[in-house]
Formats: sequence, structure tokens, C-alpha cells
Amino acid sequence: MSAAAVEHPCDGEPESLLAMANRLAEQNPGCRVEIIGGVITVAPPPDGPHANALTTLMIPFLAAGLHGEETCVLQGIGLWLPGGPEDFAIPDLAIVDADFDEHLIENNCYDPAVFRLVLEVTSSNYNSDLRNKVAAYAEAKIPVYVIIDRKHGRVHVLTEPMGGGYDSHQVYAPGQTVTLPESIGAPVTLDVDELIRAGRPRA
Repeated sequence: MSAAAVEHPCDGEPESLLAMANRLAEQNPGCRVEIIGGVITVAPPPDGPHANALTTLMIPFLAAGLHGEETCVLQGIGLWLPGGPEDFAIPDLAIVDADFDEHLIENNCYDPAVFRLVLEVTSSNYNSDLRNKVAAYAEAKIPVYVIIDRKHGRVHVLTEPMGGGYDSHQVYAPGQTVTLPESIGAPVTLDVDELIRAGRPRA
């Protein structure tokens, strides 16, 4: 993920970061535009294995009944962040309270209080997912942050947000399984090998 170069309009008031981000999103269909720590970032469209990993991830969440009356499993839902006046992120996958639509804040982004889990599948932006977003999601008090690190073939599970990070950071390798906290709404176990394999290009 890289910071976008932005030209300021010549007339009138300076364009807000949010307006710039929205303009960049319109000019770059398929790209994911976010504001993290007051910096606009633009990620290119995800590749096919990224989408395959997301679908593979959704299966155990759906099987556990997490997309129902109490919670929803959603891709690409906007998360309003407290770190800056216009900060927001668009996690790859999230588990949210079922009444999330009653907690819209701004710019199609929702109150972090309704998010039980956020999940990112890394692409070229893996440094942002492993650093900048750790701090941003912890500050937003997101209880569980899961990272599928395709570059290094690992799964990270971060829990217990405090300040600019998480008190617990567990790393899992292929051959291991991940049992997520039941606070997400139901017991869910993930197979690391299956997820890493799903996120790799097929030979």
C-alpha cells in the first residue's frame, strides 16, 4: 500500500483529506483508498488468490452461524477510526453486530464499537497490515484482528487492544490451527495450511 500523490485544487478552500480520498477512489475503480494516521493510502485491486483466501475464510464463519440474527460476516465494510478527524479503513473481512446499519458515522463507515473482528489478507500492502493497521485497530478497540500474511506464510491473531497495539499477538504457521476467541459470537477454528494455500497462485 502506498501513499497517494495528490494535487490540490487552485481555487477556494484546500480540499479535505476525505474529499481527496473519495476523489481518488472515483478515479481508480477497484482500488482500496483509506486514510490511516492522517495519510491517504491506495492499494491496487486484489488478485485472484486474495479473493480465494477470503472465500475460504468465510466458510468456517458462516458454518458457525455468524451471519445471522446477532452478527454479520461482511467484506469491505468501512470502519471509522478515532486516530484522526477523517481516518477510516476498509478491512477485507469483518464480523459486526447485526444492527451495524444503525451505527453509520460518515462516508459509508461505521462505529468501531460494532466490530467484533477485522481481518486482512495481505497483498503488496503487508507492511501496512502488520504495522499501521495494528496501531489503528488497537486504538479503535477492535477486540480481534486477524492477518493472513501471504508473503511469509503465517496467520497472526491479535487480541486485547491497548493504546497503540495489542497485548496479545500470536503467530501460527502451516500445520497449526487457530482457535479464535468466542467473543466474536461463536467458536471458530481456522486451518492455517488451508488458508495459506488458498492465498497462493495455483501452479
